[in-house]
Amino acid sequence: MNTLIVALLLVTFVGFIIYIFKGGNLMLGFFIMALLWTVIGGISYQKAIVNVFATPVANYGSTIVYIIFGSWFGQVLVESGIAPAISHATGRFGKKRPLITAILVVLVTALIFSSAYGVGSVIAIGVILLPVLLSVGVPRPIALTAFALAIGAPMYINVVLFNQMKAFFPKAIYGGKYLIFGICATLVQLLAVIIFLTIHAHKFDPNKASANLQEVGATDQQVEIPKIPLIAWIIPVVPVAMNIIFKWDAIPSLVVASILAMLLTGKMRGYKKMMSFINDTIQKGIGNIAGLIMFLLILTMFSGAASLNAERFQPIFKVILPHSTLAICILIGIIAPLSLFRGPLQVWGAGAATAAVLSGMHLFPDSFLLPLLYTATLFAVSTDITQSWNVWGLGYMKVQSKELLKYGIPVMWIVSIINEFLVYQFLGR
Repeated sequence: MNTLIVALLLVTFVGFIIYIFKGGNLMLGFFIMALLWTVIGGISYQKAIVNVFATPVANYGSTIVYIIFGSWFGQVLVESGIAPAISHATGRFGKKRPLITAILVVLVTALIFSSAYGVGSVIAIGVILLPVLLSVGVPRPIALTAFALAIGAPMYINVVLFNQMKAFFPKAIYGGKYLIFGICATLVQLLAVIIFLTIHAHKFDPNKASANLQEVGATDQQVEIPKIPLIAWIIPVVPVAMNIIFKWDAIPSLVVASILAMLLTGKMRGYKKMMSFINDTIQKGIGNIAGLIMFLLILTMFSGAASLNAERFQPIFKVILPHSTLAICILIGIIAPLSLFRGPLQVWGAGAATAAVLSGMHLFPDSFLLPLLYTATLFAVSTDITQSWNVWGLGYMKVQSKELLKYGIPVMWIVSIINEFLVYQFLGR
């Protein structure tokens, strides 16, 4: 009987993957999957109401708070002028050293998105930094790939995205060994992007800069950039620094960083001006993630149903999965491209089932499983054509999907293998 139930669950999983590939709505898909896995798994009515549709959602509420504060801080960075000013200053570096300028763009992008998050923030920064890359002769496909990979690099330490991962691994902690791993993994990906740019530097052609800028409609940009003090440039890394130095929780770190950002940029001069700025950034910050919050809450319902069915998969996983943390890190690194197109290693896609089942089986601790699957997921976040900001970038830069995949996949595959080894070194031993 158990074999039949597992077979039916796997059939629905395959059907879900097909649904995703055809562009189905993920939130609706996960809700239907939660219902199907509840019914097929024979979960009782009362147990389903409590352990699938109520408790997991309620328990995730505290994590949503972290996402809200993180999103607000990201909006403060953009609206205060800090992020645009840093980006604009990078563009003034000059055209005489195109490779150095391109590397600076990558580093600035990573600095901003160590705390900022969301497609709105990406667009606000992208319309400034991508033309900078084009202006020094970087071809459009290479510029977009470098920019997308630079956004993905600091996501290891981005508190907003980390707390989204906690929907599957609630016992994982942002801090300690994880944060050391996250910083190292970020540096690995940044180094890979720099090497990528260096390898393709011979393709940089300043003579084509004007044509590329015209192609994306960035020839006559008149963007007013506010002047901010240089000390404000460190604001994006303040939340991470507060956690490392003082062991602060993310919420007070984000609040302090937001207050400092407003103080340094003159947004607290006058009560009305301050309250207007706070209200506007809160509305935009929470508004930008309203759909995401509902998606994550629905996702926890499916995670609850998958966890209750996890025991049914134990005989299969015990045979298939390596019991050594080193072996499973190597395996996930090798098959990391399966995260693409919302595949079985992308936790905000079909990989939600993989994550929920692995978590529910308790073969490995959450502190190990989160970075294990996070690394594979960030493969997709960095270069997948289904990622929201990558979709925007393809349209804005007039780049074909296959070009982003052609340039991005080899880089991210190598990065994933290296970073999975770091997962073992820091959290798997």
